Amino acid sequence: MFWDKVSGFYDFFETIYNGKVYRGLGEKVAGEIEQNDIVLECACGTGAISKYIAPKCKQLIATDFSEGMLRQTSKHCRRYNNIKIKRADMTQLKCRDNRFDKVVAGNVIHLLEEPHAAIKELERVCKTGGKIIVPTYINASDGVNKKAVRLLEFAGANFKRQFDINSYRTFFEDAGYENVQYYIVEGRMPCAVAIITKQ
Repeated sequence: MFWDKVSGFYDFFETIYNGKVYRGLGEKVAGEIEQNDIVLECACGTGAISKYIAPKCKQLIATDFSEGMLRQTSKHCRRYNNIKIKRADMTQLKCRDNRFDKVVAGNVIHLLEEPHAAIKELERVCKTGGKIIVPTYINASDGVNKKAVRLLEFAGANFKRQFDINSYRTFFEDAGYENVQYYIVEGRMPCAVAIITKQ
C-alpha cells in the first residue's frame, strides 16, 4: 500500500512543503474539541492532528487503514494515555450510532471512491448536536500545487478528485448539507475545514 510505504517520511515531506498549514490545521481542529469530548478520528495518518486533539479531549480513538501510518501515530502520541489507536475502514465503521461527540476525518475525502457515503457514515456515529470536522487540501486552482499532486500520483497516490473552495462547498451541498461552517488554514497549499453540526 502506498501509504504504508510513505509513512516513515510523510511528516518530513509535509513539514518541508507545507509546514505552516500542517501545524495550523492541528491547532484549528483542536479548537473545536472540548474537555469532555469522546472523539473519533478517521484517516489519522501519522497523528499530525491526533497530537493536538488528544490533550484537549476525554478520549480519542484514532484510526487509519494503513498500518504504517498507525505506527507513526503510536510514536507521536505515546505520551497520551487517553488515546486508542486502531485500524479501521472509515466507510464501514464497526461502532454504534450516535457514539462520538466529535468525528474528524482529515485530508482523505479526495482519496475515496464514494466520499458522500463516507460522510454519511461519519454522521451516523456522531451524536446529535455533535460535530463532523472534515479538513481537505484545496489545490485544484493552483498550478504549483498541481505539480506536487502529480508527483505524489506518480509515486503511487490515487487521488479521485481535487477541490478548490467553491467545489468543496458544492461537494457538501450535493450531499444535502446546508448549514456547514468553513474555515481556511492559509499556507502554500491551503486547507479548507468543513464543520457540520449534526441535527
